Amino acid sequence: MMISKKMAKAINEQIAAELESEYIYMAMAYKFEDMNLPIFAKWFYKQAEEEHAHATKFAKYLVDQQASVELKAIPAPKATWKSALEICNGAVEHEKYITKRINDLVAMAIAEKDYATHSFLHWYVDEQVEEVATTTELMQMVKLAEKPGQLLQLEGRVYRMVEERS
Repeated sequence: MMISKKMAKAINEQIAAELESEYIYMAMAYKFEDMNLPIFAKWFYKQAEEEHAHATKFAKYLVDQQASVELKAIPAPKATWKSALEICNGAVEHEKYITKRINDLVAMAIAEKDYATHSFLHWYVDEQVEEVATTTELMQMVKLAEKPGQLLQLEGRVYRMVEERS
């Protein structure tokens, strides 16, 4: 194994966190479907796909480093929200949580002088800046839509956001 057991364990835990993120975003998408906001749902389905890709990228890195991938149990996500704003606030907070986890991995790589893992994590550091920014943008737009009908108007803008990411 080319990385420490401690680092491999931490990355395995991050894989679980990324897969949990996928579950969370799927639950949020389903709630938007229930709210008859299919474009918001599409935005969250896209987020879920990205989180799955992040987990896969971490797993491939472990394999490349000759470390074992150990999939962990994923808890069921919250499935009840009272509003679109509550969902979007939850997404922002979740992205901040994932950012902290990535930063902790970077700190561990630096402490261990694991330059390969530090280099690998650079992409995730940049990705988290984008993730927090886009979820915050969505949350702020929803916050401005005080009346339910305004959420329907926002769907056009959210559609453009989704298409830009495709």
